Amino acid sequence: MLTILGFAMIATFLVLIMTKKMSPIAALVLIPALFCVAVGQGAKLGDYVIDGVGNLAPTAAMLMFAIVYFGVMIDVGLFDPIVRGILRFCKADPMRIVVGTAVLAAIVSLDGDGSTTFMITVSAMYPLYKRLKMSLVVMTGVAATANGVMNTLPWGGPTARAATALKLDASEIFIPMIPALAVGLLAVFLLSYVLGLRERKRLGTLTLDEALVREPEQETVLAGAGTGTGGGDRLRKGSGGTGSVDLTEADDEEDEEEFKGLDPNRSTLRPKLYWFNAGLTIALLTAMIMELMPIPVLFLLGAALALTVNFPHMPDQRARIAAHADNVLNVSGMVFAAAVFTGVLTGTGMVENMADWVVGAVPDAMGPHMAIVTGLLSLPLTYFMSNDGFYFGVVPVLAEAGAAHGVSPLEIARASLAGQALHMSSPLVPAVYVLVGMAKVEFGDHTRFTVKWAVLTSLVVLGAGILFGTI
Repeated sequence: MLTILGFAMIATFLVLIMTKKMSPIAALVLIPALFCVAVGQGAKLGDYVIDGVGNLAPTAAMLMFAIVYFGVMIDVGLFDPIVRGILRFCKADPMRIVVGTAVLAAIVSLDGDGSTTFMITVSAMYPLYKRLKMSLVVMTGVAATANGVMNTLPWGGPTARAATALKLDASEIFIPMIPALAVGLLAVFLLSYVLGLRERKRLGTLTLDEALVREPEQETVLAGAGTGTGGGDRLRKGSGGTGSVDLTEADDEEDEEEFKGLDPNRSTLRPKLYWFNAGLTIALLTAMIMELMPIPVLFLLGAALALTVNFPHMPDQRARIAAHADNVLNVSGMVFAAAVFTGVLTGTGMVENMADWVVGAVPDAMGPHMAIVTGLLSLPLTYFMSNDGFYFGVVPVLAEAGAAHGVSPLEIARASLAGQALHMSSPLVPAVYVLVGMAKVEFGDHTRFTVKWAVLTSLVVLGAGILFGTI
């Protein structure tokens, strides 16, 4: 019964948010509360929620201060050179922009933290997508899938969990999987190329002159939104196209406001402190990778230091905090709402029963192929479960079943990484709410667009692993 109700709860949640019948926060809270009562454990709902909140509180704290930290770094201009470099590569070509999104997300993912990756990627690319009228779900889908592949780095989490659960060396799991993961990353780049071509076909080939470094008089024309004489910053279809897209129309005011985040004359810039901010960020990411302190503590200290040095006056500090308050509230609220969902799912025993049912449904004849089975199961299970639940609850059982048929635990561990491209878009992953929140994309829209591509990428990783003989 718990198995059926567990799957029903997840299905109900996904249907409601994908059809936009409920907001993600409301669905994350009310649906599990309803199902908790349905299984006859309504009296324990409070305990389950408190347990869930306790487990996710460090994550919520990390996200709160990380958003403030990276928000300040964006304000002071730390990432402006990156954006300029990407723009020079992209040349306002939608295809290049989507590929640039994948490349940037993959590079930033080297720090091993999905939230950091999404904050930097969205901050850099969002204004360009808005300016060119590109699909924002393309940006979130490509970024999430690229980060999912890179999330398999030993310090990213899944590899370390698999090594711990099966008492293996993380390097023995990861290093042989590098070729397969490289193929998976190439698949993401190919996907971004195809999606970029679709966007180019939809929008036409565009040019954007001096998008980042604009003359004051051009800024005035854009802000005035009326004369239509600022042709230098107008988007036009390339040779062979007809007509033009004038972004000085009144209904594009929101786009202009968003694009001002790249304004080289904004008052929050601190060019004299650029190398201090760059050094602080590198030190912060290094300390995070080396695990010198818990990540929430590192970001708390980093945010406090960044605010104090860049904005020594209290009114300026309050203004910066207020400027990022919406993102902080949206993301932290979503995380605490997700704590209700995970708390009920775990506390009622639904997760355990679902995992047991899935493992028990595997036929004995599949025993010699348990590594492939593990790879296939990693797709739905890491989507519907946390990584902790999958790697500590399910993978050891699959490893035991495989060992009975001569399948090495190393193969099981490597195969278990295949589903990470899909996992990063799971409603149980707090970082995905950073992604959709900062990109102003509905979670349901992101899910509908991304899942099919993430599944395909995961299957490519699994297939490559089999082809290279590591799975």
